[in-house]
Amino acid sequence: MSPTIEIRGVTKKFGAFVAVDNLDLTVGKGEFFGFLGPNGAGKTTTIRMLTGLYTPTAGSCLINGHDVHGDPVPAKRCIGYVPDQPFLYDRLTGREFLYFVGGLFDMPPARVREKISEFTATFDIGDFIDKRAEEYSQGMRQRIVLSAALLHDPGVLIIDEPLIGLDPRSARLVKDTLKERTAAGLTVFMSTHLLEIVEELCDRIAIIKEGRIIYQESQSTARRFNGQLETMFLELTK
Repeated sequence: MSPTIEIRGVTKKFGAFVAVDNLDLTVGKGEFFGFLGPNGAGKTTTIRMLTGLYTPTAGSCLINGHDVHGDPVPAKRCIGYVPDQPFLYDRLTGREFLYFVGGLFDMPPARVREKISEFTATFDIGDFIDKRAEEYSQGMRQRIVLSAALLHDPGVLIIDEPLIGLDPRSARLVKDTLKERTAAGLTVFMSTHLLEIVEELCDRIAIIKEGRIIYQESQSTARRFNGQLETMFLELTK
């Protein structure tokens, strides 16, 4: 399987503190990859380097062969990103925000309009898409931000805690959409604390602790842990 995401010997230091220590990961096209670890393990720091928000102290991050920091524009055109705290401009409606994001990716307005119609049905956002974001609940924000991340049909979706604030029906819509899109070739790199979601969705996982990988599956096996992932995770990270 050709690599879509490559993290090569990546280290990130903040002063004397080593947040990520010589990290190596490879994720293939169409994989649903789970990136796990306790609080403070280095998950979000890794994601911020992978999306270009942080610059590594050493090493490199590649998306479809493009160095995120050395060749950022083509790399970032391949990425959709959903952070753990979804950001919207409060004075914009959801629809206006999606048009704004479409403009950043040089999408024709007609194509943006088409995608908005698609996501209105997929994520059930029709009841609030024309309200200002300042009126949104956490779950509403999450669905609009996920729509924005998928708007330009990225090859890679990097997502940090995708189900925060979602009610069970919305969570099911998101999970089904992500499964359908990985089956169609989307690569998903997901960080989450919800281990049952990992068991349900992920093809392969890695566990990070104190900035280092302590467990990693070497090949995509569509592994199922039969409810034992929590036990393994707690044992490895204690």
